[in-house]
Amino acid sequence: MNDIGEFILLVALATALYGVVSYVMAINGNRIDLYLSADKTPVIVWGCVVIASIALWRAFLTDDFSLQYVWAYSNRELDTFYKVSSFWGGQKGSLLFWTLILTTYMTVVYFQNRKKNIRVMPYAMTIMLLIVIFFLFLLNFSTNPFERIPLPPEDGRGLNPLLQNYWMVIHPPTLYLGYVGFTVPFAFAMAALISKNLDDGWIRLTRKWTLLAWFFLCMGNLFGASWAYVELGWGGYWAWDPVENAAFMPLLVATAFLHSIQIQEKKDMMKVWNMSLVLLTFVMTIFGTFITRSGLIQSVHTFDEATLGYYFLGFLGVIISICVTMIILRLPLLKSKNELDSFLSRESSFLFNNLVLLGIGFATFWGTIFPIISEAVRGVKITVGPPFYNQVNVPIGLVLLALIGIGPVIAWKRATWSNLKKNFLMPVAAALIAAAVLFPIVPLKERAEIFTYITFILCVFVMTCILKEFFKGALARREQHGGTFIGEVASLTWHNKRRYGGYIVHIGVVLIFAGIAGSQAYGVHDQRHLKIGESIKLRNYTITYEKLNAVEATSVKTRVIAQIGVYRDNQRVWTGRPEKEFYKGQNQPVSEVDVLSTIVEDVYLILADFREDESATIKVYINPMVSWLWTGGWVIAFGTMVCMWPDRLEQRRRLSRMKKQEALFAPAQE
Repeated sequence: MNDIGEFILLVALATALYGVVSYVMAINGNRIDLYLSADKTPVIVWGCVVIASIALWRAFLTDDFSLQYVWAYSNRELDTFYKVSSFWGGQKGSLLFWTLILTTYMTVVYFQNRKKNIRVMPYAMTIMLLIVIFFLFLLNFSTNPFERIPLPPEDGRGLNPLLQNYWMVIHPPTLYLGYVGFTVPFAFAMAALISKNLDDGWIRLTRKWTLLAWFFLCMGNLFGASWAYVELGWGGYWAWDPVENAAFMPLLVATAFLHSIQIQEKKDMMKVWNMSLVLLTFVMTIFGTFITRSGLIQSVHTFDEATLGYYFLGFLGVIISICVTMIILRLPLLKSKNELDSFLSRESSFLFNNLVLLGIGFATFWGTIFPIISEAVRGVKITVGPPFYNQVNVPIGLVLLALIGIGPVIAWKRATWSNLKKNFLMPVAAALIAAAVLFPIVPLKERAEIFTYITFILCVFVMTCILKEFFKGALARREQHGGTFIGEVASLTWHNKRRYGGYIVHIGVVLIFAGIAGSQAYGVHDQRHLKIGESIKLRNYTITYEKLNAVEATSVKTRVIAQIGVYRDNQRVWTGRPEKEFYKGQNQPVSEVDVLSTIVEDVYLILADFREDESATIKVYINPMVSWLWTGGWVIAFGTMVCMWPDRLEQRRRLSRMKKQEALFAPAQE
């Protein structure tokens, strides 16, 4: 089966090359026979990659240590659950997994569009096949997952213990689904540029694909934060690690794109801007991959293989060159038909929203690459840590939070004073009340506390803006239909999924802002070396160290568990059991934290160290409002699903809008 897996990857590469050549010849020569022949290649390539993936999974599940990759990332004692996830635990398998997702997306796009969008499909398929060829080239000639060991060992080295966590099983696939998903809008955007079909057809074709990729990337970032929180044992969830930044930057650019395409769809503006954003999103995904796989940056998330970095750097350079060239060549065709009427308008607020998102993206990009540039120029590697990112991104983030409330409710074209008063009087009043109520309660001595205070006020402002929209819409529907208020809220959302689904996403974002602000500003921690029966007092908690147990979990894993009683106001509220896990063949033990999570705060326990006399070093964090962060993530997931749900009314509205635009511009075209 390993031979089949290795051979079939070569077949996939040859087929993809044939597909590209045939598509190009069919386009240039108007050859229908070549087009029909090329049209089968996406499915064949996908089939080949599926067979190769099955072969690698089989090798993991049958403990076939004749493969170097299986030996390096598995062993006989590893749970079947983690043997499956070991597939993407290393460089070679993760590239094959990436290719599997990419070819699967390509096949879905093929079946979805082959009979509907003949004008751009050959171009889009050619672009996607070219990207597939790059990854198949790496798999065949640089990082072959089917590389053999001459004398196969009896057992494998095992999966990194840090990766043996359920969040790490979910996090990489989700992130890859997001990263790879942006290939689809990129391919259609390039197809539109090459074929000169530069109306907003390519946006309609790819809007849900963009939303789907954005959803997975957003969830991937949150799952990664969850993994860092429960597995890395440092009390936090985001460290501005370069690899975290690499996943965050395309999310920012894609968010900007999802907002600005609404202006193009409704006002026929910002065509160059939108085209640039969608291309930049894909470029940032490849840049993130370059960062992760180049060996330039050391991180718990990176793959240590420097040779791949040159391939990705070259690929990145080619993509950027082609994107810039195509946009310059097509500038005359990308000219917008309308212009901005006023700075006090929804178009302006979306534009500011874009600039703010790109500002955060650029600051993150600069902080990520500055150590690399510093080392290349001066030979000194300078670490850019959280203080830089917090100092730059927090004020910009507050502007973004305010725009989340302003953008969706301010009037299109030009907002009048009466419009502003009607839409913002209540939210501003609510924010002022919140400011007055919070002022005597929250501490305001440090910079972080002042920013947190402003964040809470803005959260109230934005939530009032959003809830007012739901209230106003549901009230109008109840007057018209006479149903219950809750029923009309549901009906309102169902009949305008894109708009109200977006509001739900914004509610999730507000919860995340509040969670980040609260946990960063008001968290406290302490660390003590304790004997059995001794305690730590932190805020209104008493944390008592009770006993230490050692358990042989498996033949390769030993668990040392501390039992800790947690009391609040002299009442026992929880028994925490943080532990250290020792794996056979691994030098460093792994900390498994234990967390009591409530809507107000988390009690976060770490067994930092222990001695033979059973004394132990216990680290305790009280992290306020962390659960708001995870709740916000699930709210975003729900809102995105609402947005993506098929909406016939929206299709009819869009058709009507297109007919009006055609009627409006028809005399000018003549």
